[in-house]
Amino acid sequence: MTASLQPSATIGIVGGGQLGRMIALAAAAYGLKVHVFAPDADSPAFEVAGRRTVAAYDDAAALAAFADSVDVVTYEFENIPRPTAEILAARRPLHPSAAALATTQDRLTEKSFVAELGIPTAPFRAVDDADGLARALAELGQPAVLKTRRFGYDGKGQRMLQAGEAVDPAAVMAELGGQPCILEGFVPFESEVSVVAARTASGGFSAFDPCANEHRDHILARTLVPAPTLGPEAAAEALRIARAIADALDYVGVLAVEMFVVRAADGRTGLVVNEIAPRVHNSGHWTIEGALTSQFAQHVRAICGWPLGDPGRVGGAAVEMLNLVGAEADDWPSYLAEPGAHLHLYGKGEARPGRKMGHVTRLRS
Repeated sequence: MTASLQPSATIGIVGGGQLGRMIALAAAAYGLKVHVFAPDADSPAFEVAGRRTVAAYDDAAALAAFADSVDVVTYEFENIPRPTAEILAARRPLHPSAAALATTQDRLTEKSFVAELGIPTAPFRAVDDADGLARALAELGQPAVLKTRRFGYDGKGQRMLQAGEAVDPAAVMAELGGQPCILEGFVPFESEVSVVAARTASGGFSAFDPCANEHRDHILARTLVPAPTLGPEAAAEALRIARAIADALDYVGVLAVEMFVVRAADGRTGLVVNEIAPRVHNSGHWTIEGALTSQFAQHVRAICGWPLGDPGRVGGAAVEMLNLVGAEADDWPSYLAEPGAHLHLYGKGEARPGRKMGHVTRLRS
């Protein structure tokens, strides 16, 4: 259990992107100090942190010095090398834990973990080589999605295998670098939703309203809250699933559980877990203006051993969040001029295609 920290304590954040930046801003509102560790000297989070360490994630000496300078360590992305997490956890409390990180870093481990909880997932098989892919396709059929077990996000590290497509297993495995993979049967979903929730070391749990997510080119484009495709029973089930996962991981901090909404033959709504993100999440950005406690403030509270805040929507308003990807951020003046729009830019220098540059939140009455 994490002892409750004082507001004068220092939070260490591994990773210097926009999520680290927004965690740091939330921490500052509580009087906390922030030290960010990242390998890139122009990391956006450095601009709002009191201290920075520019070093590689495998620099053991720099990691040890960083850990010794803070009171608790967290991270903004899940692809931290396992040895990095172990070095940090040996010196300071690490939240979420190295065990939670290990479970969610590997798609096969993650899917197996969720399935063992009795929570629906897509059918899946482990694929280590071309022969394994051929066997998995024979069992699951097509369409199916082949994904690398590690290091995939925003559509990277995966290959859709369409119905009727002639598949050369060796060629497809080569496309994904010959890495260990997982084959997932395609889920005919109606929409995608996520639950962003927080859990404390003592088991306290709080979840924001489920939100509906729309993607473009495999990148989140738009989030709507409340999720229009979920009735009260399905929304309650989504929250139950998120809590079951957080409790089973003995999780501390904010996580997101991404789910597919499926329609059963009898018309009832079902939920299938797609992925777990062991961190604050893009689909939770709406909470900065739209909730009484933002996901970033909630994460800070959880890792500091503080009571969780109220996750309710401000005034019960419906909320829309738009990602600004690449050159879309160039339209920032129009969002500043729009009544009721809340613009966030992440301080990134180059607006490359597919790069998340900011977001806009709109509250609807």
